[in-house]
Amino acid sequence: MSKIITGKGQKLYLKAKKIIPGGTQLLSKRPEMFLPDLWPAYYSKAKGCKIRDLDDREYTDVSYMGIGANVLGYAHDEVDAAAKKAIENGGMCTLNSPEEVYLAEELLRLHPWAGGVRYAKAGGEAMALAARIARAYTGKDIILFCGYHGWHDWYLSANLSDKNALNDQHIAGLAPLGVPSGLAGTNLPFHYNNFEEFHALTEMHRGKIAAIIMEPIRNDLPENDFLQKIRQTASMAGIVLVFDEITSGFRLCAGGSHKVLGVEPDIAVFAKGLTNGYPLAAIIGRGDVMEASQDTFISSTFYTERIALAATLKNVELYQKYRVWEKQTEYGRMVQEGWKEKAEQYGLKIETGGILPLGHFTMKGKEDPLVYKTFFTQEMLKRGYIASTSFYASYSHSPEIINDYIENTGAVFKEIASINANGHTVESNLEGTVCHSGFGRLI
Repeated sequence: MSKIITGKGQKLYLKAKKIIPGGTQLLSKRPEMFLPDLWPAYYSKAKGCKIRDLDDREYTDVSYMGIGANVLGYAHDEVDAAAKKAIENGGMCTLNSPEEVYLAEELLRLHPWAGGVRYAKAGGEAMALAARIARAYTGKDIILFCGYHGWHDWYLSANLSDKNALNDQHIAGLAPLGVPSGLAGTNLPFHYNNFEEFHALTEMHRGKIAAIIMEPIRNDLPENDFLQKIRQTASMAGIVLVFDEITSGFRLCAGGSHKVLGVEPDIAVFAKGLTNGYPLAAIIGRGDVMEASQDTFISSTFYTERIALAATLKNVELYQKYRVWEKQTEYGRMVQEGWKEKAEQYGLKIETGGILPLGHFTMKGKEDPLVYKTFFTQEMLKRGYIASTSFYASYSHSPEIINDYIENTGAVFKEIASINANGHTVESNLEGTVCHSGFGRLI
């Protein structure tokens, strides 16, 4: 195939790196995380699972679908109509928007164990609120955590005591610069499905733990009653159990994945799939726990903004109406099985993981996995796909789209097998540099 021709997107990104420290507002959207110097970088229009770049070239998104936010698809007509109606009737006002009550009622209906709801505008911010509420409720400081929970001080403080504490949680290289040193030792990690490690921490810090904050599921299913044991420990010790459902929520069912896993937390936090791309997060919790939010100061003008509330309320309605989780599971299964089939067909070794709606693969061979990832992204871009080694399923995908994607995946796998058979390296076939992994300062 011909080489990639960069256009307006890369030119704009070069300008961005000079005036926006870090290049973008979100690490996961940095072009260097996909295809350095060649990625389209910016979009002019997105609809369904189709994206147009600044040069009006169209691609099919079979990667992250708005970094997991667009469960219905981009620019969904009914969700956007609700947002437009809110705009027409006034997106901000001295009085409150009724949608914040209607949405709270719906979230509590979906989660009968909960008794209160607060809102924020982003997932990481909502996790900071959850940590604050748990500490306010218990009067204690220490948090035990598992998984990735955002950028705020309470979380990054884990790297004050151990600079590598967060490396194998989700993102490596997160230096806690700017985080007060006094927070050292207040946030301690444990690993998923390692109850012995968790139990040792609870024994070591008995009577001092405010919260256990964790993703109920990300890549692997819980084993040996892992979540049930954590729930029991939290209940017996008076510790607030917080489930971060920002990624896992609205994937396996309407609401939190904990409904499928059979364990109820004291607080659950939602964003991403809750809203179909509008800026809103929700913190729901047991009534007595959430009442503690009245004793600590949590207040912001734009938490009351109407547009995202109206859009989210419609998204939650449609997610249930269309039983979107069934499509997410169906499409995710098709993709993961397709990856395995094509890898086997061409004699390549891959490892797949993730729950079905949020799958990923890693190619194993003589070269660094990031080399294979970069080459795959490069060649799929030439074929009209915004692709990486992950696939986040949405209602806007279809069996036809996925079948075409799998066939093109097979074609790229065949190229890799051919390069290997001819004694060449995949890296020598890259048109740019190898993609980044984790956090790093841009030059």
